[in-house]
This record gives sequence, C-alpha cells and structure tokens, in this order.
Amino acid sequence: MSEHPEGGARAFQPEGQHQQPAYEPPETVTDPAVQGLIADPHEEASRRIIEGEHSHGPRQTDVDPRAAKRAERQVAALFAVSALATVGFVLAYVLIDLDSITSLAWSNRLLGATLALSLFCIGAGAIHWAKKLMGDDEYVQARHELRSTAEEREDFVDSFRRGTDDSGFTRRSLIRRSLIGAMALLPINAVILLWDLAEEKPGGPGGLRETLWGPGVPIVAAVTGEHVRPEDLSIGALVNAEPENLEEIPEGPPRLNALADSAIILVRMEPAEIVSQQGPDWDYQGILAFSKICTHVGCPISLYEQETHHLLCPCHQSTYDLADSARVVFGPAARSLPQLAITVDEGGYLVARQDFAALVGPSTWEPP
Repeated sequence: MSEHPEGGARAFQPEGQHQQPAYEPPETVTDPAVQGLIADPHEEASRRIIEGEHSHGPRQTDVDPRAAKRAERQVAALFAVSALATVGFVLAYVLIDLDSITSLAWSNRLLGATLALSLFCIGAGAIHWAKKLMGDDEYVQARHELRSTAEEREDFVDSFRRGTDDSGFTRRSLIRRSLIGAMALLPINAVILLWDLAEEKPGGPGGLRETLWGPGVPIVAAVTGEHVRPEDLSIGALVNAEPENLEEIPEGPPRLNALADSAIILVRMEPAEIVSQQGPDWDYQGILAFSKICTHVGCPISLYEQETHHLLCPCHQSTYDLADSARVVFGPAARSLPQLAITVDEGGYLVARQDFAALVGPSTWEPP
C-alpha cells in the first residue's frame, strides 16, 4: 500500500490493473446571484433558463384583451355546464322510476354521465383558467431542507397573496361567481347518493334496519315458492328460502332490492351440535335460519360443509360457523351473519318469529 502525497493512505492497487483517473468535479457557477436562482449549478436546463437561452414568450391572452375575455367566458361556460350537469344528476335521480330493468339501466347511465360531466367541467375549467389567464412566469427554485424558516413562511403568505391577485380571482367576477356556483352545487351529488342510507325510505319495505320478515311471515323455498315443513329438511341439508310476502312487491328493481335484504338459508343439524345462537332458542328442532348475504361485500352465500357446519362465501372466502352463531372463522368479513328466529305456525310450516335483530348486508357503514 502506498502513501497519498498529502500523507493519507490510498486504496491498494494490484499490479497491472488499470487505474481510474481521479474524479474532477464539473465547473461550477460562481456568480452568487445566479447560484441563488439555480436549483443545481450543474443542471443544464437551469443554466439555459438563467442565461436566457430558453425561449418563453407571452401568451395571446397576455397581449390581447379580447382573447383574455374570450378565455374568461370559456372558463365560466365550463363551470356553468358543471352546475347544469349537477342539476341533471338530481333530476335523473328523482324523476326516473325504477320499475324495470330498462329504466334502471338508463338511470345508471344518466347518473354516471351527469356526475362525470359535472366533475370534468370543473377540472377542465380550472386547467383552462390556469393555462390562459393565471400568471405564466417561470421560476427555478434552489433546493433546500423540508423544514421552513419563519422568513420562508412569511414569504409563502406573501406569495399566496400575490398568486391570488395574479390569478384574477378577485378581479374576474364572472369566473369567480360561476366557480362558486358550480362548487356549491357539486356536493348535492353526494347528498343524493347518501339518501339511500336513510333510516326510512319512502316507497320501500322500510329503512336499512327493516326487511320483509316479521312475526308469522311464512318461509317458502326460493325456487318452488312452496311452504317448508321441518320434516322437509334432513340433517345436513341446506335450503335457500325467502319470505312469502316477497310476491307482493312489484317486479323489477323493487323486488330485487327486497330480496337482497330478505334472502335466507335454512340448515338443519343435531340440536346437540349447536354451540350458541344469537338469541335464546331461535332455532326449531335444530333448524337454523341465517341471512344469505355475506357481511363483507354482500355476496350471496350457499356453499355449506355439513361436517364442520361452515358456510363459505365464494367471493373472498369469508367462512362462518353456523353452529356457533354464524361467527366468522376465516376471511375478511367483520361480523357474523344475522340469524332469523323461526318457529312453526298452526299448520306446521316454518315461519319467522320476528325480523332480523342485526343489520343485513355488508359492513361498509357504521349504524347510528
């Protein structure tokens, strides 16, 4: 190992191996005024901007008042279209009757189109405003640590105020008013959609806490519509069922929505195999009734393993133990399947004793 000329040691260099030349840093900019503007003195692009090699001329809206006024009207028109699209969204939601699959499809198309147009026009208007009317100066800022000093914070406030003045927001009343109007109407889209979460919804079987089940409602097989007797279910059997009064709901989306809340499965096991239930004696001679709708994202379930009494959701593999209050034993579901208390009527047919005590469907919201 040889010594460095300045007294330090240098790395061992094997005989005959080519030695790399010493690193020489590139030439730096020494002008303090230029160094304060360039983010990195070795950045070619920054050098070109500082030395004037990068051409950047004024926009047409900067030199032609008529062009600026035309751009202002274009921005205001986009904001106005956004406001009209929001109004169209509300009208499509309120006026279209969901009495058929065709009307439901048109409702979805119109709601999606008006909502997309409302959001797009606000974004397009903001971009057009920035590109045509806001300040168009180019800056190269020196890199610095993330933490800002008090002086930098004051500079930010001043820059924000200058930017407000430069954007013309306070000066261009047409843009300001149209933007405020469009933004004021935009939240109505979310309010209309969240209306479906209301506890009581007119025109339906009830709010989110109510289904078609109630005291004495007969249980019928989902395919045949026939009433179910306890002797129709053998040990280990699973039957898809629904309430008899489902037929009273008009066909189309109303009936589909009611079925989504009220569909159940019936399973039978030995009474001694039942570990727990969600209510006292909610079974009938080992027959248990649970909601068919997975509490994860609402998929229908009917994959039953009779030896383990596990019910598997085919969508994301949430698994419920029906012998133990339908608790979740595997998968992303957050809560048990709601259990329906059942008994038999005077004719010996299975009926509900009450509505579900727990909320039916996916756990995507927190009940009050």
